[in-house]
Amino acid sequence: MDVEQLRHEHYNATLIAIKPVTDDLWLIRVRPDQGVLAYKPGQYTTLGLGYWEPKVEGVGEEQLSEEQQSKLIKRAYSMSYPVVRDEDSALVDPEELDFYEFYIALVQNGSQPGQVPALTPRLFTRTVGDRLFVGDKITGHYTLNALGHGDQVVFAATGTGEAPHNCMIAQLLRTGYPAPIVSIVCVRYERDLAYKGVHIRLIEQFPNYHYITLTTRESWNQGRKVYIQDFIASGALEEQTGMRLDPACTHVYLCGNPSMIGVPKYHGTDKTYPTPRGVVEILEARGFTADYKQRIKGNIHFEEYW
Repeated sequence: MDVEQLRHEHYNATLIAIKPVTDDLWLIRVRPDQGVLAYKPGQYTTLGLGYWEPKVEGVGEEQLSEEQQSKLIKRAYSMSYPVVRDEDSALVDPEELDFYEFYIALVQNGSQPGQVPALTPRLFTRTVGDRLFVGDKITGHYTLNALGHGDQVVFAATGTGEAPHNCMIAQLLRTGYPAPIVSIVCVRYERDLAYKGVHIRLIEQFPNYHYITLTTRESWNQGRKVYIQDFIASGALEEQTGMRLDPACTHVYLCGNPSMIGVPKYHGTDKTYPTPRGVVEILEARGFTADYKQRIKGNIHFEEYW
């Protein structure tokens, strides 16, 4: 198998920057050979590497067929965004960028027993200058299209689910959005907040922007940790921001852990919520409505990350 030939045939982009947040959490920038495509904040594209690439140590062994060994692994990733310039904290205009930014966690265990993750264990062996595949289409319905100009906006994310929200928040602030904007991010440890410094700069510049972080595994909050569901249900969100969660003028965007989101299952006109309850159930009890496929357009919008 000629690895260099396979790379030449399949790869169409270059990894131009890696910012390791932790050993298993990276911000990366990818420059497509054909230039970047315009996209709406919140949308996604695909990244890919060949099965022939090496993997990080400690990930389970794969049983690959001879045919698979020359194939690409492709996965969808939401577009993240640098938000502000490092040198002057000015908001970044999309036209300034000749790269895509992604916020990626190393996955070492599959979501199903016996499942071996394929892409990120290979991605985390890459270095700046290496080649990879990036999709030639950017798509997705998790966008700002539903917002009216004066609607309050709450973004709630776990981990790398923050990625599309960075892009959305930057767009709103850059275009002078007047209503309150809240971003809540829940992670295991403070060190996992890859964009914290960026958001601190935003709250210093924009009085209508609120940034709230929650951690679940720090030693100082054991026994009293708060998840996003708790934070909303308890009224702490409204108390800290002065915002009232009014379904008549509020849109909520949820991205990340499906348990946080809590998407119901629909049975005709009835529905059942998962246990433990997620944000969708909490908010629908207060008069909100979650999007349902393309048939129902509500004021709760969500993107599950696995």
